[in-house]
Parts: sequence; structure tokens; C-alpha cells
Amino acid sequence: MRLPLLLLVVLSLGACGRSPERTNSASSSMDSSGARAMAAVTSDTLVVYKSPTCRCCANWVDHMREAGFTVLAHDVADVDLIKRQRGVPSSLSSCHTAVVGKYVIEGHVPAEDVRRLLRDRPAVAGLAVPGMPMGSPGMEGVTRDRYDVLSFDSAGRSATYSSH
Repeated sequence: MRLPLLLLVVLSLGACGRSPERTNSASSSMDSSGARAMAAVTSDTLVVYKSPTCRCCANWVDHMREAGFTVLAHDVADVDLIKRQRGVPSSLSSCHTAVVGKYVIEGHVPAEDVRRLLRDRPAVAGLAVPGMPMGSPGMEGVTRDRYDVLSFDSAGRSATYSSH
């Protein structure tokens, strides 16, 4: 009985406020319980929280879709609230936060690293690319910085997951 109700909630949340600019982006101010419900039902779907005005966030969403991920993008007024709720250390912060299954993806993490994370299922809370390094997915341009993708745990400890 609980599953049909949960599916109804998820479907109604996903239908809220379709953005005319991006047909697959849902725009909402979903609370954390709604986000958890959506992440639980669609464990292989990236649920992205971003500012409605962040162009590089939209570019990262496009990168993930082009790599074959299903992405639900939510424009929120306070992305920092999502980061705090999901346990992203402030030292690893970037411009957008995503959830896929039990993992948090912070910032411009390449699709290949997210795929590896989902395949290997390490005992981490998530992956992060702190800041907004040039040349990372969504931050393409004339220059390309070297950057690391960091894994982090629930205590805030981080380690290098990959280097690009």
C-alpha cells in the first residue's frame, strides 16, 4: 500500500513546474523528505539541485544526460541547504549538488567517475570536485585546469578518487 502512495508523490513532484527552456528539468522547491522519496524510487537517476541562473550547472546536467544518465534537475533558492542536509563538507563545496542512490555528487564530477562509483559501490558518502575548475564537465572553455575528484565520508574525511 505504501509503494503506490510513494509513486503518486514522486510522479506529482516530477510533474511540477516544467521549465520551458529545458524540457527534462523539473523546477521545484522540494523539501528533503520529497527528495529522499524521489532518490529512493529512482536509485539510478541523478537528482540535481542547482540555482536557476547557474549556466555551468545546466551544462553539467547536459554532460550527464549525454553520458546516458537520467537526470531530474531542480532549481532551488538555497543550494547550500541541500549541501548541509546531505553532509557535503564546506571545503568540498561547488555550485550544484546531486544525489544518485545513496551517494552525493558535489560539483563538476565527470560522468565516468559517477559510473565507476555506482559500479564499485565504495563505502563513501559521495564524490566532489571542489570549486569550479576550468575544463571540468560543464566548465569547458579555452583553458583546462588539472583537478582531482575527491571521495568523502560521513565524517568529512576526503581522499583522491581520480585525477583529470
